[in-house]
Amino acid sequence: MPLKYKRVLLKLSGEALAGDKGFGIDYDVIRTISQSIQKCVALGAQIGIVVGGGNFFRGRSSDQIDRTRADHMGMLATVMNALALADGLEAQQVPVRVQTAITMQQIAEPYIRGRAIRHLEKGRVVIFGCGTGNPYFSTDTASSLRAAEIDADIILKATMVDGVYDRDPHKYEAAVRYDNVSFQEVLEKGLGVMDSTAAAMCRDNNIPVLVFSLSNPDNILAAISGEQIGTIVKEEKADE
Repeated sequence: MPLKYKRVLLKLSGEALAGDKGFGIDYDVIRTISQSIQKCVALGAQIGIVVGGGNFFRGRSSDQIDRTRADHMGMLATVMNALALADGLEAQQVPVRVQTAITMQQIAEPYIRGRAIRHLEKGRVVIFGCGTGNPYFSTDTASSLRAAEIDADIILKATMVDGVYDRDPHKYEAAVRYDNVSFQEVLEKGLGVMDSTAAAMCRDNNIPVLVFSLSNPDNILAAISGEQIGTIVKEEKADE
């Protein structure tokens, strides 16, 4: 199976790793995701991963803790997910490195762009923990930043829905799914693909985003192979 995208940034939400449990880590989910990633790596894909932490703690949802401190707690939650995913990948014989934006050398490598790219070139999956390392920035923004830094061809945003809709499909039966949408529309209509900072960064750096459902983990392989799944978000060209 040929690859459409050689180097990708895969964004996984913390909620996805919790599965039906709703909290913590579902190791069956970790295993199935790792198996799909293994298939991609075997085909020659270079994969960087940003994981969220919402299955443990979401900084912006806390109104009783100082926002900066709460965001730091959320960053630590992403590290737990990163380590769990690394363990799942190693169980599938996939070489993997965890890099964190906050230094914790006994646990993971510090994030160094050149080292991350070298790992990717050698066929290792790199998992980026701690978001950007700064409060007030989401892991979606971290995905946009890391994708730009590693020169990723695309961001693959694995979510709980099968694409981008004009309204919440869980609330409105008449919600319509887009096959293609521009970042300008995402920002103007507030479509909820990612926060505005992340969307603007992708737009300004011409990084497309493919939003698809993780209900079938092999959708990761389908996405990298260029199959028509989910919704592609990209900046419109002047001649389009």
